[in-house]
Amino acid sequence: MTSLTLLSHAGTVSTVALAEAPDYTKPQGALRSRVAYAAAHVVPKTSADNTPGQPADVDWDATLAFRRHAYAWGLGVADAMDTAQRNMGLDAAATRELISRSAQVAREEGGSVVVGVNTDHVDDEHISIDEVIDAYKSQLHFAEEQGAGPVLMASRHLARAAQSADDYRRVYREVLQSATAPVVLHWLGTAFDPTLEGYFGSADWRTAADVLLEIINENVAKISGVKMSLLDAASEVSVRERLPDGVRMFTGDDFNYVGLIGGQDVPGATQPPRDTNAARQHSDALLGAFAALTTSASAAIQALDAGDPARYLEILGPTEELSRQIFAAPTFYYKTGVAFMSWLNGHQPAFQMVGGLHSARSLPHLSRIIELANASNALERPELATIRWHGMLRINGIDVSGVLS
Repeated sequence: MTSLTLLSHAGTVSTVALAEAPDYTKPQGALRSRVAYAAAHVVPKTSADNTPGQPADVDWDATLAFRRHAYAWGLGVADAMDTAQRNMGLDAAATRELISRSAQVAREEGGSVVVGVNTDHVDDEHISIDEVIDAYKSQLHFAEEQGAGPVLMASRHLARAAQSADDYRRVYREVLQSATAPVVLHWLGTAFDPTLEGYFGSADWRTAADVLLEIINENVAKISGVKMSLLDAASEVSVRERLPDGVRMFTGDDFNYVGLIGGQDVPGATQPPRDTNAARQHSDALLGAFAALTTSASAAIQALDAGDPARYLEILGPTEELSRQIFAAPTFYYKTGVAFMSWLNGHQPAFQMVGGLHSARSLPHLSRIIELANASNALERPELATIRWHGMLRINGIDVSGVLS
């Protein structure tokens, strides 16, 4: 039996048995019971200057092949968002090219793609509210021209410029009025980006949620959904139960997605208290975790489609501990774990990231990721993953037979 060598924070090595590849199969048609987007990452050219501060030099073949992989498993793709290292290595020019190329792949594959719309092409850190509105509109119209669904991301510029909740109301009102089709709003928590403290006018999520819901209710014809990434299941359920008809909740909670997505259909899933009379009893998904867990996510939702909640829980439940490891503090370095999983599963030729971000996690941290991926059937090609991981250990002076060299 093949074994997998692991490295602890104390520098000791151990081994576990390598699990067999999961027997998941691609869906025969569209997933029905949930709408699910994988927030996809980018793959740089292996030979590029992938060091901090250098412009992104993207391996478009590998990057777009990963998006085709997600479509083949029935998931949509959420692109040019924080998982794609936006604001952490992916510059404005590369972001625009990614949106254009990804939208083209979606058309070719018949897949659904949404893309991030922000203000981050503006170099000045401090701009006026009017300039924030203009910057949002510029990116919104570009996304619409490419045929991609817009996701209005939380703007660092707006967080700096806003003096009150009224500034948020004004910005979203004016930007949404210029949208030609409904968009998704994105509420990103400070675990992902500390500069967004006090977004929607308050550091208290309850007060901020009231402002968000006012914006949604005022512009309901322009909003198809809201993605919440606060890593707080109770806050998501609270907002979800108050959404107007026609507006979906897309969970961005990479810690608690099993219960949030399962909802009332999966009684065994851990869930926060909720109003059992509320119209919405589950969340849909727009998750960075699903970029690392594409096949598991698809198989679990296929189980829900088949009316088998126990199988859903059996597949997806064990992955939550893996996701919590990938998204461990400092949470904004989760992208390293997503790229690591992509490399282990054969979706990119090297464990490289733009901006040198592949160095953002320690070997013991990565060891725990592959250990949990093995335990949760998230390694699509276990033998390949083992070869690659053991090679990485050897390069770093670790004897995979269990003795430090």
